[in-house]
Amino acid sequence: MFGYFGYYMDPTYVLVLVGALLCIAASAKLNGTYKKYAQVRCMSGMTGAEAAQRILNAAGIYDVRIERVPGNLTDHYDPRNKVLRLSDSVYGASSVAAIGVAAHECGHAVQHSQNYAPLKVRSALVPAANIGSKLGIPLVILGLLFGLHSSLVPVGIWVFSLAVLFQIVTLPVEFNASSRALVMLQNLGITGGQETGYCKKVLWAAALTYVAAAASSVLQLLRLVLLSGGSRRDD
Repeated sequence: MFGYFGYYMDPTYVLVLVGALLCIAASAKLNGTYKKYAQVRCMSGMTGAEAAQRILNAAGIYDVRIERVPGNLTDHYDPRNKVLRLSDSVYGASSVAAIGVAAHECGHAVQHSQNYAPLKVRSALVPAANIGSKLGIPLVILGLLFGLHSSLVPVGIWVFSLAVLFQIVTLPVEFNASSRALVMLQNLGITGGQETGYCKKVLWAAALTYVAAAASSVLQLLRLVLLSGGSRRDD
């Protein structure tokens, strides 16, 4: 049977380390790419906020507010309140990196206006995913420590699976938003050919962070399943 420290010292912990390294590498890639193209000014001279407003207007979306939020790369679209929030490094910046990020968030607003199915699924999963990310692993640990392999451990694994599912569903949502962003930037003349290519590099680097997060979650789930099976064999 697993000892009290077995959960943390067992060989399957390498799966957690691999997931963490993937996330660190993806984050470093994004930061490096964004920093590089934040130095390249967009020829249109538009700021992130101005580009976002133009894209929304062109898409016939007039009920979404654009707000400035503190931080770096804290940009996001809030579908419940219909607010597109741009970070300090994007809102007033005229770089191709800022324009690309702003356009990506507009992509989410367009998805929302068009009832894009994966976005609706992801939004519906948010409450369950929050519960899964907070309670899944603790339930498994408690089940392993107190020998509740047939009750608490499976519940913990299934609950954590909801968080994993959310990460997986997020992937098509993010990739689609980036694809929409690049098309809109090009069609509206906000960026030229080479500038659109730069934006693509920034958005691709951002997408890798979501891929890494999903992979890390899957590896963590695999570890929980392996621990559960190993614990039953040791009983």
